[in-house]
Amino acid sequence: MSTPNGTSMNGATSLVKSLEAAGVDVMFGIPGGAILPAYDPIFDSSIRHILVRHEQGAGHAATGYAQVSGRAGVCIATSGPGATNLVTPLADAAMDSVPLVAITGQVPSAAIGTDAFQEADIRGITMPFTKHNYLVTDPADIPRAIAEAFHIATTGRPGPVLVDIAKDALQKETVFNWPTSVSLKGYQPTIAPNAQSISDAAALITQSHRPVFYVGGGIIKANASKELREIAELLGAPVVTTLMALGSFPHSHPLHMGMPGMHGSVAAVTALQKSDLLITLGARFDDRVTGKLSTFAVNAKVIHCDVDPAEIGKNRFADVPVVGDLKHTLIALIPALKAALAKNRPDLSTWLRQVNNLKSTYPLGYDKPSDGSVSPQYVIERIAKLSAPDSIYVAGVGQHQMWAAQSLEIGINQHFLTSGGMGAMGFALPASIGACLAVNKSPVIVLIGDGCMQLNIQELQTISRNKLPIKIIVFNNESLGMIRQFQDSYCESRYQSTSWGYSAPDFEKVAIAYGIQAKTINNEKEVLTAINWLWESNNESRPQLLQVMINPHTNTYPKLAFGRPITEMEPFVKPLDMEGT
Repeated sequence: MSTPNGTSMNGATSLVKSLEAAGVDVMFGIPGGAILPAYDPIFDSSIRHILVRHEQGAGHAATGYAQVSGRAGVCIATSGPGATNLVTPLADAAMDSVPLVAITGQVPSAAIGTDAFQEADIRGITMPFTKHNYLVTDPADIPRAIAEAFHIATTGRPGPVLVDIAKDALQKETVFNWPTSVSLKGYQPTIAPNAQSISDAAALITQSHRPVFYVGGGIIKANASKELREIAELLGAPVVTTLMALGSFPHSHPLHMGMPGMHGSVAAVTALQKSDLLITLGARFDDRVTGKLSTFAVNAKVIHCDVDPAEIGKNRFADVPVVGDLKHTLIALIPALKAALAKNRPDLSTWLRQVNNLKSTYPLGYDKPSDGSVSPQYVIERIAKLSAPDSIYVAGVGQHQMWAAQSLEIGINQHFLTSGGMGAMGFALPASIGACLAVNKSPVIVLIGDGCMQLNIQELQTISRNKLPIKIIVFNNESLGMIRQFQDSYCESRYQSTSWGYSAPDFEKVAIAYGIQAKTINNEKEVLTAINWLWESNNESRPQLLQVMINPHTNTYPKLAFGRPITEMEPFVKPLDMEGT
């Protein structure tokens, strides 16, 4: 039931009523001194507060909720260390364009700037990677700040907004006034693309003979997968989808060449390199995709479509820049392209034959371990085959992240959550909590390494306490595998702090200590029985952990060396080339 404007209350109650008015149903946090006044009215609120065991867990859980629900995730923390523990999730949300609203308590306004107990200038700290942030010292400003925060976080290019509220502003009496509308003069995101840009893009497409759709995570943020498929089939050009765009285009579609970049498929990488036109949709020419930028797709012109004008031309000159929401952009581009193709349709048959030859000649695959140990890719493949068609997968960061991206074949009705731009270890476990609550406790599958697992392992208690049906698969190679693999390439296999000096616990015993059912497997013969155990009818609605012991020297391929042209991928000795294919 909404609270009438003009109602008297203190600032803390006004904050909670404002969150209710913004449509918040769940938020993640930990109480502390400066934010404590806000926790009392939560007791009577319709909002469900999930007590996490570390503020970083709150931020990543809010991100998981946002990525699955499509709404802004909300986290709440106290001043000082509570607020600074949100820094990594906020930076992660900024890099991956996730709508997040973070509420932090601050010391009383009279103490700000005095180095008071648990004071930190969280507004100054987070200014580089929030879309906007606020310091509220007047309780009357709380509803406006919250309304604006949600508006900014969820419109244009989504991202994080922080609202820092002084403790005395939470304690003082005020009058609640929720704004009926939000209009910010200096913030007017472009939604509809420019008509001339659309016309220019359509014309340039018809002039190309080797076009490629280079698709980034923006296509998912814009909910434009349907339009992507329509325009790809209209033109008949190959499609590559980045890590953050997995699931935006059917994996089995004959035009799909896979994931490009440092650990991408040969077909995707070479198609980009040999193209004469990159139709770039919600991607940002990230270094993990381009490799050495000056050598990336040097003969290609660029159409760059993005809702954020700051991304266009940032890393690569755009011959045709198109600013606007991607769904609106594609809805406008499809009829323009139909008209242009009716006058001049390029013959792409040779181009498609070349890229499809690469796709069949260099499929992503893996060798079974010769020592009889478990192949992580085999485990992931079996999990995918036995899981629901609308499954939610959450991956950490490292080798297992790439194994998951290469092996899962994400469908358009599934979700694949990971920390892409920031590459934040410790993301997966708390993000799965938010994802699970976003779909009302439907099962969520976590694919995580032993290194990532130890960064936010305390959130096992949050999962256990709330009886969340999260299935955690820990790939335990008893090392920091991705960095250990780098040490093979750059440090003469001197495994300082990755194998030497590193250790991991028995995660089966740890999970059981937290009240979570757990098993361990050591060889391939145990895989199917263990995966079936995860989905037995009496286990489907409860959390479980499966520890998969793998060889410490299991590597991730293909792999690009840092700073090298994208075609120089291991294990290929010479640069990839599609001449003669």
